[in-house]
Amino acid sequence: MTFTDQRSALNASLDRAGYYPALVSSVVQTALAGDSIAAHYVHVETTFAGPEVRRHVTVLVLTERRLIIAHVDDHAGDGQRGEPQSMAAATTESVVLSAVRSVVLTHAVANPENYHAGDAPLEVSLAIGWGAVSRIDLEPAACGDPHCEADHGLTGQLTSDDVMLRVSAEAEGTQAVNDLVSFAQALTAVTGR
Repeated sequence: MTFTDQRSALNASLDRAGYYPALVSSVVQTALAGDSIAAHYVHVETTFAGPEVRRHVTVLVLTERRLIIAHVDDHAGDGQRGEPQSMAAATTESVVLSAVRSVVLTHAVANPENYHAGDAPLEVSLAIGWGAVSRIDLEPAACGDPHCEADHGLTGQLTSDDVMLRVSAEAEGTQAVNDLVSFAQALTAVTGR
């Protein structure tokens, strides 16, 4: 993979996303600390909490040495005692590529019996793990006896889940799905060495 600086492509993606592009660009540039950009992905989510609409953007940036993750969220201010009406919190994390333990890309396809190489999935989910956050999925343990009513405790799976993105062709478009797959390929190529 050739590491060419894609700063203008990132800024164009941030402008298209339309979610405080100047703020997001500024915090990402601070985290980059002069590194060149090899690949990036910008994902905007909108959630509804009662009457409130909240937005969130996740930006993934791959450099030659690091994975930069930026999260920016809306926060409602009360407008009282000098507090602004609206606020945003911007957080960046920098992970050295040698620390990335897993890159999991899940493709969801319709009618898999008719799938042809190159068909776009309906959605993709990308999970990147480096050990900072783990998720445990528990379920009741069972034995081989179908009539057994004993409590066998729990069994589970511990999964590294530091950042997770799900992109749907129906909601975000086929290009967004393809872009996330391309980012995952670029990340996999440099972390699989």
